[in-house]
Amino acid sequence: MPELPSNAAPVIVASPGATPGSARTEAPRVAAASLVGTTIEYYDFAVYGTASALVLGPAFFPSGNATVSSLAAFLTFAAAFLARPLGVALFGTIGDRVGRRRALVVSLLLMGVATVGIGLLPTYETAGVLAPVLLVTLRLVQGVSMGGEWGGAVLLAAEHAPPGRRALYASIPQAGPSLGFLLSSAVILPTLNLAGRDAFTDWAWRIPFLLSTVLVVIGLWVRTTVSESPLFTPPADRSPRFPLATLLTRHPGRLLLGIGAALGGSAVYYLTIVYSLSYGPKELGIPQNTMLTAASVGAAAGIAVTVPAARLADRIGRRPVMLTGAVGCVIWAVPMYASLSSGDAWVITGAYTVGLMLLALMFSPVAAFLPELFPARLRYTGASAAFILANTLGGGFAPLVATWLNSQWETPLVLGFYTGGLCLLSFLCLWALPETRDQRFEA
Repeated sequence: MPELPSNAAPVIVASPGATPGSARTEAPRVAAASLVGTTIEYYDFAVYGTASALVLGPAFFPSGNATVSSLAAFLTFAAAFLARPLGVALFGTIGDRVGRRRALVVSLLLMGVATVGIGLLPTYETAGVLAPVLLVTLRLVQGVSMGGEWGGAVLLAAEHAPPGRRALYASIPQAGPSLGFLLSSAVILPTLNLAGRDAFTDWAWRIPFLLSTVLVVIGLWVRTTVSESPLFTPPADRSPRFPLATLLTRHPGRLLLGIGAALGGSAVYYLTIVYSLSYGPKELGIPQNTMLTAASVGAAAGIAVTVPAARLADRIGRRPVMLTGAVGCVIWAVPMYASLSSGDAWVITGAYTVGLMLLALMFSPVAAFLPELFPARLRYTGASAAFILANTLGGGFAPLVATWLNSQWETPLVLGFYTGGLCLLSFLCLWALPETRDQRFEA
């Protein structure tokens, strides 16, 4: 893809039938609808991640060894990430050839069906080996859904954005992962406290999954009320029939660097909101509520930084903001996870808050940065593939890698060295990629 001179102005070219005024008026509604969708999708994912840390191991993978049960539960967590590339291929094709909005509606519906299904599953005690088989199957369906969600949500918001505000509008759905986690915590914590640990382990863990029904209905209604992207046009003969294959053959370098750019942040996010919720209580004796509160406060702080970071990225460029976040994560990774050794709620909460604010500097501009790396006909597939594969490698396997690391070295410091190393790799990839703030965004 040819690069533009650094002084080129960002240009949005609307498709026939769309006017600049209508696109600008629609932009806030589309961004809000995209945020609702990503929040629901990541609520579903966060509910499973928290449940896997708390109860799913013994319920579906009974074992005399608690570590083995936890590893099995985290393996099903990782299984969904393995299915995400299939979602990229499926929904990338739909999004690049049929339309962004249609792909997003289907992905949300698929996620809702899978999440509610998990809430209705029998446990191993009731159904034997069929229970974990069904659990893994529904997790794979969740993974396929997530493979198409992120790219479509940020792309729909970005392609509706007025000139010079693309990072701002694309960052709004990027707050969805943290909002989804906060929403899941807002459901899980009261349920855990009201039902008690024994009842939660026995049956109340199903409540957060079943509540997804209400959220999905709301999300589907919101998504069907917004317009298609003004930059999407029906495919012509020149449109790739299989966008993922075209992406891999024509833009492999950008895809690899894009994956690397989001790799470290993915590890920080999933180790904080998934793995540490299990590791802190089981290995270090930290109360469960302390870990959930620390992660929730940190997630809220990250949301607060998301929009300011995006506005700054629209003014000075994507790379300076993201590089700053990457350096901060490299430096702060070890102190953040070392805070777990203190066992002090205030220390852990403070460390997580700083860490997730630094993560927001990396992840807020990436919502505009990744789509800008690829041409229009491959934009949905390219952005989705880069982000989702980074999530799979850096996030999906992070709990498994962390569990193994802590079985070899019984100290939370290894979590800091692991994530710090991945954030350093992200820094190097960002350094190798061009600035995209002034890249043309055309149909």
